[in-house]
Amino acid sequence: MARKKIIKILLVVAVVGLVYFAKVQGYLSLLTLENLKAQQDSLRLLIAEKPLFYRSAYFIIYVLVTALSIPGATIMTLAGGALFGLFEGTLIVSFASTLGATSAFLLSRFFLKDWVEKKYKSRIQSIQDGFKKDGAFFLFSMRLVPVFPFFLINLLTALTPMKVITFYLVSQIGMLPGTIAYVNAGTELSQINSLSGILSPSLIAAFAFLGLLPLISKFILSFLKSRKVYKAFKKPKTFDYNVLVVGAGSAGLVTSYIAAAVKAKVALIEKHKMGGDCLNTGCVPSKAIIKSAKVAKILKDSSDISRYGVKSSGFEVSFPDVMKRISGVIKEIEPHDSVERYSKLGVECIQGEAKILSPYEVQVNGKTLTTKNIVIATGARPLVPKITGLDKIPFLTSDNVWSLNELPKKLLVLGGGPIGCELAQSFARLGSEVTLVEMAPRLMAREDEEVSQHIEKQFKKEGMHVLTSHKAVEFSAGANGMNTLKCDHNGKDVVLEFDQVLVALGRAANTKGFGLENIGVEVSNKGTLSHDPFLRTKYPNVYVCGDVAGPYQFTHTAAHQAWFAAVNALFSPIVKFKADYRVIPWCTFTDPEVARVGMNESEAKSSNVDFDVTRYGIDDLDRAIADSDAKGFVKVITAKGSDKILGATIVSAHAGDMITEFITAMKYNLGLNKILGTIHIYPTFSEANKYAAGLWKQANKPEALLKWVEKFHTWRRS
Repeated sequence: MARKKIIKILLVVAVVGLVYFAKVQGYLSLLTLENLKAQQDSLRLLIAEKPLFYRSAYFIIYVLVTALSIPGATIMTLAGGALFGLFEGTLIVSFASTLGATSAFLLSRFFLKDWVEKKYKSRIQSIQDGFKKDGAFFLFSMRLVPVFPFFLINLLTALTPMKVITFYLVSQIGMLPGTIAYVNAGTELSQINSLSGILSPSLIAAFAFLGLLPLISKFILSFLKSRKVYKAFKKPKTFDYNVLVVGAGSAGLVTSYIAAAVKAKVALIEKHKMGGDCLNTGCVPSKAIIKSAKVAKILKDSSDISRYGVKSSGFEVSFPDVMKRISGVIKEIEPHDSVERYSKLGVECIQGEAKILSPYEVQVNGKTLTTKNIVIATGARPLVPKITGLDKIPFLTSDNVWSLNELPKKLLVLGGGPIGCELAQSFARLGSEVTLVEMAPRLMAREDEEVSQHIEKQFKKEGMHVLTSHKAVEFSAGANGMNTLKCDHNGKDVVLEFDQVLVALGRAANTKGFGLENIGVEVSNKGTLSHDPFLRTKYPNVYVCGDVAGPYQFTHTAAHQAWFAAVNALFSPIVKFKADYRVIPWCTFTDPEVARVGMNESEAKSSNVDFDVTRYGIDDLDRAIADSDAKGFVKVITAKGSDKILGATIVSAHAGDMITEFITAMKYNLGLNKILGTIHIYPTFSEANKYAAGLWKQANKPEALLKWVEKFHTWRRS
């Protein structure tokens, strides 16, 4: 507290000092090039009379100008050269500008944090990301080539953890070349007629060099870093392949497809089945069972089917036939991901277990292959927690549940995330007595609370037992195939019986067993492989994509990352791209479906974003009413007072299809006005998006203008 009081006092003194010098010396009138040139001789005479006083006055004024971000630093720098010469002017300006910048840094850190974050929030993130990655080097680069104005760098750097001494030293060195250039221009003030005159051919060449200096420095640092990291490995003189891809799931398939399309020599190594989890144990079989379960639900509920004007004399679920259908769906889609198809596309498909020997070598089937680049796309596996007794009983995961031939009578589903919710509802509709256990206070914790409540209400309506805030403590094997799980619920023991348990607690990245540990590729604290924004590991030629890379474990984001991995691997350093995660959508295929892109309301609140919420109820939608599926809502988050879409959540039948319009709008920066002005086919579920946009428009109509329009129409009637 004492330090803050001292700084406040110094701030007041500084402002008073600035006013004093401005008044005495006519400072404000000098901050134009014309006035400076006109009074150059008289100022030199004054300085000659009292050299120490006026040098000190200039120094203090310069510090205050930069500390308080007052316009005029450029003219002040020119004045330094004009009045004191190149050497002395550079010395005074260099220290004054750095002290002023550091003062602005401290003022921002102690007093202006909230104001700076609010005023410059659109620019803060890129600077903070740069500091997080490169720290002092990033500041040095901005000092050499100010992409942002210096005053903004001073203010925003204060929001980072950078130490004051580091900021001072880097600023002193980084601003020196520019200071010399401008002070030197000031020594020839009589030759300059405008600020643009500073940029003579020699100075243009100097600034061009300054512009390239950060890139040159970064290239040299990258080269030295590469030499160090590759020191233990011998680089082959030639390579068998441009890229070797390990794993033939969504990420690996797309990577190899792109590589082959641009005529690179590529090999795809898979130890199990082409298509990975999505085709064989994930997206495809789960959506197939969801469809069978939905049909069963309609037929089973007589009130459900009678509302369509259809009478049923009864039905029976044949679980073996359901599983047979799922196998058939997989087989029908299999050719899309087959060895035959990818071989025709130019990909060499290798069945076998990969072993990475070095950043350039991969062993498979006893043969060592050399490659310019490696792309790791090994996916993920079901996460199995360490719960007492779980290893003593047979349990199901999203991998082996598809091998069931008999419908579980009492199914316990552990986990209320997307996988757990989808499969729990499906098995309940097929006839299992399902108990869904979730440790968190609600299902689908990633979504808004009203979404969780809507889904839980639907599950209970269908006869499912939903137990939230229940922590699994111990599994026990019982007689006659009936097992138990002891849960802790707010300090009380709850015992649940089941004959089958499905563990659906997320997925863990596959990072071991294929040689990465031998070459020292790091694993992040989230269990995924560490990588930079270009999807490179510590070795610049070893890339990762898909579930093993994170941060999202969706088939569509795996394919999205694969494009960046393939292009960066094949064309770097000529061209490379950072993976773009700005607009990532997803959908949980419960009934109703839950689809989202961007922020939801909870995230907007926690991020302190100024926002508006627009909510449209699906119960008002004509098509939903016609389909007897009128439940759910569309909720859109927009920037306060703007139609800019920050995120959208849809709970409805066909939500996964409906969300695409918002994905496109966010990707290409289209607002709700554009959606409102787009023709939507009637009657469709997608009309809900337009109606939501209409509600936003109604809530944001220009009341003042409409009053004048009303007067105009009244006048026309007279």
